[in-house]
Amino acid sequence: QVQLVESGGGLVQAGGSLKLSCAASLRIGTFDTMDWYRLAPGKQRDLVVHIFRDGFANYADSVKGRFTIPRDNAKNTIYLQMNSLSPEDTATYYCAATVALRTYWGQGTQVTVSP
Repeated sequence: QVQLVESGGGLVQAGGSLKLSCAASLRIGTFDTMDWYRLAPGKQRDLVVHIFRDGFANYADSVKGRFTIPRDNAKNTIYLQMNSLSPEDTATYYCAATVALRTYWGQGTQVTVSP
């Protein structure tokens, strides 16, 4: 059973930074793709970044230049480094991983950005 555990969310002021973690129960290289999504109240779920196995990533236009995705292979963990945060980034952030056409989800971590 694949497990993904997110952490690192919290409250931050606009302009600040947060680093979210997604710890997987398998080696990161096992997954075909990994993703970070976010869900804000009253809005649909948005894809933040789509990560291919080779590390290439596609970012949503709204986060390009502000978010990056470092990783620690030894810890089976990917991160979402978020800089220059704005209230529009307030959401629950989810990590997802796909292998063999099956997608697994973490439980989410809340990010709140105050004005």
